[in-house]
Amino acid sequence: MPADPTSLAALVAEIGRFHIRDKHMIRAQAEIARALANGVPDDATVERYCAAVRAYFVGFEREARGRLADVDRRLAKVSQLQFNLTAERGVAERRVEATQGVLARVLELARG
Repeated sequence: MPADPTSLAALVAEIGRFHIRDKHMIRAQAEIARALANGVPDDATVERYCAAVRAYFVGFEREARGRLADVDRRLAKVSQLQFNLTAERGVAERRVEATQGVLARVLELARG
C-alpha cells in the first residue's frame, strides 16, 4: 500500500526538526526530501526511508529511555535524602526546644 504523501511529508518535516548527526539518517532524510519535491516517492524509496528512521530512532529511544531511568533513580535518591534530612531536622528542632527548656529552668533556679 503506497504511503500517503501528506502524512509522509509531515513525518519528514517532524524528523527534520531533530538535530541528526548520523550520516545514514542524514542521507535518507535528503533522499526522501528530494523524492517528495519531485512528486510522490516510489515504494522502494519510502521503504528505505522508513527502515533508516526505524534504525535511527530505535537507538535514539533506547538512549532516551536509559537517560530517563537514570534521572528517575537520581530523583529517588534525592527524595530519600530530603525525607531523611526532614526527619533529622525534626530531631534537631526537638533537641533545641528541650535544651532551651532546661536552660530556662536553670536560669529561674539561679534567680530564685
